[in-house]
Amino acid sequence: MNKGTACVGFLLSFLAGAGLLWGVARSSSNSGDRALLMAESPPSSPIPITAGDPSWGKPGAPVTIVELSDLECPYCARAAATVARVRKEYGPERVRLVWKHNPLPGHRNARPAADAAATVQGLAGDFWKFSELAFANQQELTPEHFASWAAAAGVDPLRFQTALAAKQYTAKVDQDLTLARQLGVNSAPHFRVNGKVLSGAQPYEKFAQLIDEQLAAADALTKSGVPRERISLQLTRDNFKAAAAQPQPRKEPPAEPEDTSVWNVPIRDDDPSRGAESALVTIVEFSDFQCPYCARVEPTLSQLLGEYKDDLRIVWKDNPMPAHPRARPAAYLARFAYEQSGNRGFWAAHDALFASQSNLEDSGLASIAKQLGLSWAGAQKAAASGAYPARIDASADLAMDFAAEGTPHFFINGRHLVGAQPYEKFKQLVDTGLENARRLLGQGVSRDKVFRELMKSGKGAPEPEKKKVPAAGPDSPFKGAAKARVVIQEFSDFQCPYCSRVTPTVERILKEYPKDVKLVWRHMPLSFHAQAELAAEAAQEAFEQKGNAGFWSYHDRLFANQSALERADLERHAQEIGLDLERFRSALDHRTHKARVERDLGVGQGAALGGTPGFVINGYFVSGAQPFAVFDKLIQRALKDG
Repeated sequence: MNKGTACVGFLLSFLAGAGLLWGVARSSSNSGDRALLMAESPPSSPIPITAGDPSWGKPGAPVTIVELSDLECPYCARAAATVARVRKEYGPERVRLVWKHNPLPGHRNARPAADAAATVQGLAGDFWKFSELAFANQQELTPEHFASWAAAAGVDPLRFQTALAAKQYTAKVDQDLTLARQLGVNSAPHFRVNGKVLSGAQPYEKFAQLIDEQLAAADALTKSGVPRERISLQLTRDNFKAAAAQPQPRKEPPAEPEDTSVWNVPIRDDDPSRGAESALVTIVEFSDFQCPYCARVEPTLSQLLGEYKDDLRIVWKDNPMPAHPRARPAAYLARFAYEQSGNRGFWAAHDALFASQSNLEDSGLASIAKQLGLSWAGAQKAAASGAYPARIDASADLAMDFAAEGTPHFFINGRHLVGAQPYEKFKQLVDTGLENARRLLGQGVSRDKVFRELMKSGKGAPEPEKKKVPAAGPDSPFKGAAKARVVIQEFSDFQCPYCSRVTPTVERILKEYPKDVKLVWRHMPLSFHAQAELAAEAAQEAFEQKGNAGFWSYHDRLFANQSALERADLERHAQEIGLDLERFRSALDHRTHKARVERDLGVGQGAALGGTPGFVINGYFVSGAQPFAVFDKLIQRALKDG
């Protein structure tokens, strides 16, 4: 590097850190645009845009939309579709979108999701791909899914997990939160269109009105001689100045309150525990022996036990994740150790399993059993009896009932805490629990009854979420029993990877319930999947020509070839299943089934289903590509409902 290059690099780093690089961000801009902006040092903006901000569109676009958003917020997910339309309608020459993180305190998984997204951005991954997957699967904001989505966004999983664990890029989220507070923004989504406020998941027309107004103002500035690359900055400064002159500036809605709910999670007599039974604070831990985040949090739990001694108890509950195939066999061995030697045996197995997490195959488990003085043959025989799987299933079902979907997941005297959080987060909730417990002690409640007394006011498992959607008509493809007692309406998108991933689970449902379940397909192509709508129309034409058999055959081809959904690919798939190609082409040319597809989409949007896939099971709602157990539980409930 020569001295000139070094000096320019230093200057750019300084400007970016100071928030002075209006327009220099990782984006779709070309090198010419970037060089143009790097040549100058424009005045600071009321909303600094730095090189670390995710950005779409040209830096010199006359309209800059800054979005302060939250990946767990359903309204932010809803607004994502509108923003996608804005991008499509206005293009990168006229509009630029810049993302700022604003995870709200009432959303437990929002900050971890923001940290993960910032890590993807910091490692030069596709931030927009990551955010798209997060918005489409907001019920699955867990460390495992973050790693999967990071890989889909082009980031090496090991680099991602290492950087995330080291909090290498999470300071960016703190900076964005500071900016949000300075701007008085305590809700999401919140947009600034060249500095002008647009708050909430507003309809497209609201965005278009404000953008068109700013484009007109930009034209006027251009005619007055303002350089193209400074127009958005100038308008933003002018709009902030005008807003400051208003006597009654618009106020943001109050921030969502912190979730202080207390959940009464049942504790069984045969749940492994450590710490005094008369402890004033009980941590119920849903965990998984193959989960790296569960292993990571164990030192924190040990530190808490050491500090709080007889005031703290930890109760273990198994929740092996479907993505971890060796979590169940490991749980069976721990359960066998518990039966042989009680709590002492379980926690010895627990420590050994986490220490040997890299080898939980049978050979590794056999070695652990030998190390603990257990009979490996006896453990295998006990697991094969069926009692252990049933016990683990009951624990996993309980986790599902209390929405403890990811691991690790904790209830500290009934208060939620999700993930491998830092020590301070646990300590805060433990101290709150102690304060409440000691208040009861002062009222004369004996120590051994304090926890039970606290849980009396706790909430039971919440009722499953419900969605009201009308029954599908005869023009909706289906399979399964035509007169089944349980109807599953699947709202899906042929370009959505999670819709494809859940297909084997759907097939298993139909196999397990051949007489009791009918599956009905409803089209829900998401706006940010550019090829999904035409693919849905093509599949509907397959149904028109060859009924259910034609639709499902075409459906299978689309999901098997999700990277091949261009018009030519759709025609090739049609030819392969024997459709009338001339009629098929005509249907696509004339958008024959567009209204039909939009009708299903309207039903899904009207029911606020959010992303895809979404399932309505006799009114019960399942969001995302959930494991079979989630569906099975609701199908059983629907059957009991009659």
